Amino acid sequence: MGVRLPAIDTFPALRSWQRKALFEYLRRRAEDFTAVATPGAGKTTFALRIAAELLADGTVEAVTVVAPTEHLKTQWAAAAARVGIHLDAAFRNADLHSSADFHGAVVTYAQVGIAPQVHRRRTMTRRTLVILDEIHHAGDSRSWGDGVKAAFEPAVRRLMLTGTPFRSDDNPIPFVTYERGGDGLPRSRADAVYGYSDALRDGVVRPVLFLAYSGETRWRTSAGDELAARLGEPMTQDLVAQAWRTALDPAGDWMPQVLRAADARLTVMRKGGMPDAGGLVIASDQQSARAYARLVERLTGEKAVVVLSDDVGASARIAAFAASEQRWLVAVRMVSEGVDIPRLAVGVYATSASTPLYFAQAIGRFVRARRPGESASVFLPSVPHLLGLASEMEAQRDHVIGAAKKREGFDDDLLERAQRNEQASGELEKRFEALSATAELDQVIFDGASFGTAAQAGTPEEEEYLGLPGLLTPDQVTVLLNKRQAEQLAAQRRRRAEPAAEAAERPPVPLTAGERRVALRRQLNALVAARHHRTGLPHGKIHAELRRLCGGPPSAQATIEQLEERIATVQTL
Repeated sequence: MGVRLPAIDTFPALRSWQRKALFEYLRRRAEDFTAVATPGAGKTTFALRIAAELLADGTVEAVTVVAPTEHLKTQWAAAAARVGIHLDAAFRNADLHSSADFHGAVVTYAQVGIAPQVHRRRTMTRRTLVILDEIHHAGDSRSWGDGVKAAFEPAVRRLMLTGTPFRSDDNPIPFVTYERGGDGLPRSRADAVYGYSDALRDGVVRPVLFLAYSGETRWRTSAGDELAARLGEPMTQDLVAQAWRTALDPAGDWMPQVLRAADARLTVMRKGGMPDAGGLVIASDQQSARAYARLVERLTGEKAVVVLSDDVGASARIAAFAASEQRWLVAVRMVSEGVDIPRLAVGVYATSASTPLYFAQAIGRFVRARRPGESASVFLPSVPHLLGLASEMEAQRDHVIGAAKKREGFDDDLLERAQRNEQASGELEKRFEALSATAELDQVIFDGASFGTAAQAGTPEEEEYLGLPGLLTPDQVTVLLNKRQAEQLAAQRRRRAEPAAEAAERPPVPLTAGERRVALRRQLNALVAARHHRTGLPHGKIHAELRRLCGGPPSAQATIEQLEERIATVQTL
């Protein structure tokens, strides 16, 4: 080759999981190897070290990286260049072959799907290692999957990477190994796994606090009826979708109130040890993204960077934001996966996308830790399905083929239709009209547990949670959240206190269902904390065990009866 081989001794030191996975890879020397690692864990560094090893010992002569987006091609090429591996990010199918100045090329799944024969010829010309980044994308369509399989079957080595190895369909992922479980259904099997809980324990990723906002919403239907609903309350999917859409309406009050709270949280984190901390608003569509950017500018006095799609200039805008100290970035789906902006510490989940895959990809933008103690905060609508995903952030999922399919909490098609920018006139424009929405902090979710009681936006109670220090260990987060919750409940009791004589004349006022749920959640969290101190088990694992024993959703969604059952169960453990 006309280009110098990378020097192994100049590579950065590997993390423990990377060393173990590298040892396993070099020991097995298998054609196919699948590594599952949580976002921010260092999949790129791991893959490039394998590429360097195989290039150095002559196992391969070339490297091809397949990435989901054009922006990630640039990101991969830059990371590879830093360790002496030169990849052509500008390669096009019409080029047929890479220049001798490169060790290989970076392409997208779409490129491969369009012309798999081009990439098959390239793979057959030289002994090639193929790195398939976020391999689950190869199952997005039959043409992509068939193209990837046809193009890279002749490869000497194939390395599959993903942080989210699950799909909600039955499209098999090429080159991934499937094994039948006890139920007879094929499940994806990884050769190396490094989950979020492992990375959190090792300090590789940040603890993430989810601040869930509810509120009253009002809208008018196509029939002219005015409806009202409270976010987070049990209701039909149709009503959830419409209440959710009303809350996300840029013209209402919910989004400005949540953005104001998120910006206040960003300020706290900047003053508390992360001076360059940045925020990301994830929008459903381009029209909403532009409107949210205008809201950010109006609320903060500073323009937000807007990235609308995978178009010309988008990569440069993301790179410039990553290297700057600007406060806010607003994007649609482009920044949902793989994009590396380590300073992102505050997020606003202002999108209708609700699948576990998308949610995990989006939250993955905030978890990368740069120094000990960094945390992240994500603001989201108090929608039961999202609360469940937030509570189950540490759950490890595999791709299961042939299982009975069910809706992932919501009808995503319905939500997308609710968010779509309708260009038609007449009756179409009258199908839905958001009237008003107010926001209040419903609860804070961390490590599978729910903390706090309802607090109106802009009140001292909300500020207590927004003002949590930005540099905290996971244990410190739990301690502080328990402390804030106890103070909040004590303040509520003081406000309700009446003179003893007057109180004695009246029977005690029964708690509302909402107040009972809050009290039971608090009691459950206290019992889980006590068991944590006795056993050393993480809070999340204790909550997960209670769910296994008692059934039902995470505590953020659990009913009064389910909470009472878990309280009784944890007292017997």
